[in-house]
Amino acid sequence: MSALATISIDLSKIDKTKIVQSKNGGQYYNFTININEATDNYGKNIQVTEPQSKEEREQKKQKKFLGNGIVFWTDGKVNVAEKNNLKF
Repeated sequence: MSALATISIDLSKIDKTKIVQSKNGGQYYNFTININEATDNYGKNIQVTEPQSKEEREQKKQKKFLGNGIVFWTDGKVNVAEKNNLKF
């Protein structure tokens, strides 16, 4: 195991139109998670935001903040996923 974290999400901030229905009947919502090396004023080092489309990024729209959290354990060997293996 590479890291353990705990995250809190404010469900009232989730855009319900972005919930994706899977073939097996499950419902999914994608998040963007930013893990920082330093903590903020509240001791948190994880920010959770709503993913942005390419157009939103190009227009430099502000990210929608959904929650935060902390990494509370790591073995220091977190690997970066191969880009062709990412499925969003």
